Amino acid sequence: MSSDKPRKVLVVGGGPAGLMAAEVLSAAGVAVELFDAMPSVGRKFLLAGKGGLNLTHSEPIDRFESRFGVRQVALTPLLNAFGPAALRNWASALGVSTFVGSSGRVFPTDMKAAPLLRAWLQRLRHPASGLGVRFHMRHRWTGALAQSDGNDIALVFATPAGQVQVTGDAVVLALGGASWARLGSDGAWVPNLSACGVSVAPLRPSNCGFDRTGGWTPFFRDRFAGQAFKSVAIEVTPLSGPAFRRKGEFVATATGVEGSLIYAASSLLREGILRDGRAEFKLDLLPDLNEERVMSEVGHPRGSRSLSSHLKSRLGLDGIKMAVLHECLTKAQLQDPATLAAAIKALPIELATPRPIDEAISSAGGVRFEALDTELMVGVLPGVFCAGEMLDWEAPTGGYLLTACLATGRRAGQGVLTWLNRGG
Repeated sequence: MSSDKPRKVLVVGGGPAGLMAAEVLSAAGVAVELFDAMPSVGRKFLLAGKGGLNLTHSEPIDRFESRFGVRQVALTPLLNAFGPAALRNWASALGVSTFVGSSGRVFPTDMKAAPLLRAWLQRLRHPASGLGVRFHMRHRWTGALAQSDGNDIALVFATPAGQVQVTGDAVVLALGGASWARLGSDGAWVPNLSACGVSVAPLRPSNCGFDRTGGWTPFFRDRFAGQAFKSVAIEVTPLSGPAFRRKGEFVATATGVEGSLIYAASSLLREGILRDGRAEFKLDLLPDLNEERVMSEVGHPRGSRSLSSHLKSRLGLDGIKMAVLHECLTKAQLQDPATLAAAIKALPIELATPRPIDEAISSAGGVRFEALDTELMVGVLPGVFCAGEMLDWEAPTGGYLLTACLATGRRAGQGVLTWLNRGG
């Protein structure tokens, strides 16, 4: 880069998106000052890797990109530039080998997040070439943002030593969404950017659990909360578009449901509740058997056996699967073979509300892409770029969230370089 003075960029947020933007910028010879409100960076990243860090997914790129729903068009160019294959190569360059699991998800060979983060931070602090990134912990952006003399951008941070003002030639905001506030993503930036005229979609829970309408009975809650519905399928029929149907598992909670199948359908369920005040999914307790087979087994003469014994013997239904039938059907419905067989294949579960956003794995909403240019610069705030989960997109779990955060961080860093080279 050519400039009459050293260029300095302020990156606010030490998650994957902010770290990736810092990497792109420092590799280009730009001085980078990175600020985070927490005592250390990457806290949500480390938590995500607690049970095995899911880096990305190995499915074909066109299918991968389709997981981003209404924001597929906006994210496709970014994912084409830094998608699953590029992410695996990037991890390999950090000394972290990866493998594809049986589900198609991609993990580090040792399944851990900490070694990757340590290697990444080492490279950022002490690069082989260029300038190292300077990290400033316990610096919480107050929301103050202004142009200072010389067109530098000034930010004000609250620190243990009091407020400090820092200036830079450009700013990358990578402030996260509003899930897991204790790890730093609390959505406190929303009113600050909204006050600057930035268009922000309301933050809502994504990949979240839901409360069942009316809750569970005390018997079901006390006996089965925390247990999983395994080898089941759920179906959600939206107001428009194709129905969602997938096989897998989820968990009964004290108030409703959560887990992988529920997370995968969470955007449809959440939007249904916002639109109609309720949402429903159909639970197929035996997805490997067709309706005719189930009807035949249910209607088979059971003699003196109880209904529970009959269903366990003929269909293998017991435990939480049998209990949810008793929970949702009347005695008369349980005794009617046609009604019971239909319920086994499509039991309606009505949901009243998503669980609070702070419990969610991720959040939907954020800075609308319509408020940004193709380089992720905010239209009404020249020199200010946004990246990561604070942007208005969502995706299911499975490596999609992390890949998109890294891809947007990379694009924001490149956007800053373009801006600076244009004389910004």
